[in-house]
Amino acid sequence: MRTRTNSVTKAPITDDIITQCLAKAVAEGDIVNFRFLFIAYSPLREDSTEDIQSARYAYLRPSPEEQQSPAYRTALAEVSKPHILQHVRQQLAKKGPAQLPAEPLILLADNAVRLGKYTSAAQTYELLRIRRRMQDLFLEKGIEHLEQRHFREAARGLRIAAALDYDYAAFPEALPRVPNYQRQALILHAEYPKRPEDSVALQPPDMHFNTALSYLLLHKEIAGRLTSYPLETRLELILELVKLVDPHWDAFAARYREACALVEAWRRHLSERNVTLEEDDLDDDLRDAGEDEFDPVEIPACLLGRRLEGGEWWQYLKELAYEHPPSVLFLARQAVSKEREILVPRILSGNPLPARLGLWANEPAATADGTFD
Repeated sequence: MRTRTNSVTKAPITDDIITQCLAKAVAEGDIVNFRFLFIAYSPLREDSTEDIQSARYAYLRPSPEEQQSPAYRTALAEVSKPHILQHVRQQLAKKGPAQLPAEPLILLADNAVRLGKYTSAAQTYELLRIRRRMQDLFLEKGIEHLEQRHFREAARGLRIAAALDYDYAAFPEALPRVPNYQRQALILHAEYPKRPEDSVALQPPDMHFNTALSYLLLHKEIAGRLTSYPLETRLELILELVKLVDPHWDAFAARYREACALVEAWRRHLSERNVTLEEDDLDDDLRDAGEDEFDPVEIPACLLGRRLEGGEWWQYLKELAYEHPPSVLFLARQAVSKEREILVPRILSGNPLPARLGLWANEPAATADGTFD
């Protein structure tokens, strides 16, 4: 009986191709690709039918430009050390799960932190059994910088510490705790405020700052260690956290100011119509907007920068939380009819945070119910 043979012969796996692929993964802080290079059907294994030189695995090989980067060169020097390369060769030749080399993993995790790939860093530190120690180290460094009023360094250290958290209850195995600002935003705005001051945006500064720290860090324990610091210290820290969490904050701030102007135009529109309001309404002067003449949905559409067809308030909230996580701290739900709600900007007079974040050119003369004079 004639048997079928593979007519394509795989080229020998050289030390150069092994070190190049490993160095790329290490330099990029990519634990997924690094682990893939050691799996049973890895293209770096001689007995695998997968070919590392094929187009499908181009993403594992460094480009000429990538080979010029300092991070790649440092990683290449590390994985090219004779004892590491010998260990890698042994692991690629043996059957069963590979024992990953520790030294390149440490460098990979450090690169992941530097690049903001905190999920990858957490997984790698966990593999090395040092994740909790590294998390505590970043936390203490962050607190130390905060005490010294080095707010940028403090924000980075605290954010890294929070991002290295692990979810040991995950199924089927423990996994890094993935940031989910959308879920937290929905929790913050889950209940319609019975009073204007019940909304997140209109909390007193002390409470608002604590809410902001807990939300931006997504870590209640770490945020809880910051509540005793003076308002001014927490303010400066929040400003730096916003920059880290949302590099494009300035674009949102510009739209927020435009949305505030739309709210003012809406109020004037209602005033001209002599709208009768009920006493128990929240921000009554924004109800019954007369959508035939002034569509209040233009306000959340302005905040987001685009209109969601048939979009409910919570859909706008989720989109804003995804694109500009800190934005949800300065918004409130507003009913415009018995069946419809929208999101509107809210700023409390006396809270210095919105002005420092560029949401208002000057501190607005906001009334107690959060509308603007």
